[in-house]
Amino acid sequence: MCGWIVLLLWVGLVDLSVTQQTDALTWLNYLRNRANGGSYTQNHGNHYISAEAENELVEVECPLECDCPSTYPMYCHSRNLQHVPFVHSRMKYVYLQNNRIRGITHGVFDNATGLVWIILHMNQLCSDQISDKIFAKLPKLERLFLHHNQLERLPTGLPRSLRDLRANHNAISSVSATALRGLDRLAELRLHTNNIEDPGSALEPLQSLTILDLHGNRLTKVPENLPPRLSQLYLEHNLISMLPAGFLRERPELRFVRLAHNHLTDDGIPPDTFNVTTLLELDLSHNRLEKIPTMSTRLQNLYLQANRIKEFSVSSFCRVVDMANYSNLRVLRLEANKISPHDVSPKALLCLRKATTIYL
Repeated sequence: MCGWIVLLLWVGLVDLSVTQQTDALTWLNYLRNRANGGSYTQNHGNHYISAEAENELVEVECPLECDCPSTYPMYCHSRNLQHVPFVHSRMKYVYLQNNRIRGITHGVFDNATGLVWIILHMNQLCSDQISDKIFAKLPKLERLFLHHNQLERLPTGLPRSLRDLRANHNAISSVSATALRGLDRLAELRLHTNNIEDPGSALEPLQSLTILDLHGNRLTKVPENLPPRLSQLYLEHNLISMLPAGFLRERPELRFVRLAHNHLTDDGIPPDTFNVTTLLELDLSHNRLEKIPTMSTRLQNLYLQANRIKEFSVSSFCRVVDMANYSNLRVLRLEANKISPHDVSPKALLCLRKATTIYL
């Protein structure tokens, strides 16, 4: 008889401890989801749980300072956070922008090997407070947003799965030769508004890169060893005074080039630099040009405003002017130069017959 009493007491204690643990986990889920307007059902006795969390009572997967819907994102943005919370293994997208995070310590991403996006812009990240190779264990990571921080260099050990890397609006002054090594899938790289003087050979390994944005740096020349598949190149607001011969012909995929707000002169542009049939849009505004460079008849948009151009040369657009030969220009901007409508030859109407917008 005594044995049965002891057994019944033991079963009661075990049930009480399990119930208390479940109550605690359920209560945390309840508080979190109540703030998000989640729906709840009464189940498992008298416990109230969210419909989405019904099968996850035993494990709290989301940090209390974040929100984690069932579609695998982890929303921790705009929470005044000063650290990166531990990321659970089921997460694929982590949003941490607009906080006060200064560093990233080892371990926070170790279990989240399925992460695809990490969004960390608008923080206070410093390079010396980011653990070495912190992203190296994330083989599925495709997007890494680090812009608008205080980085002085790119993080080490970036995974080769990256397709979109944004580190603009930082304090980066140089890019090491190994910083981007192995990123042969990277398609978009944004490093604008930093203090980079010369990326050296760092860009050479990026065989899949199609968009490169380096505007607003301290470049004095077009970077050497540009990737071969570039389609968009942004170099405006730098200190470039000369262009290398043939740099457009060597990259037949290049369609859009912006070189505005540099120090380009006529002598700094080799003949026929822009006479390539693949180029569609070219921005040379706010430079020091005195004449219009020779352009391909395939070019569609040309921006030359705010230079020192003194004459309108039809031969810059059409080497031969007749019914069968004409320019494909749609937009031509020449305002804020030293020419007027009276300087335009009547032949220009025949040459630029497809233009819809011309500013003089």
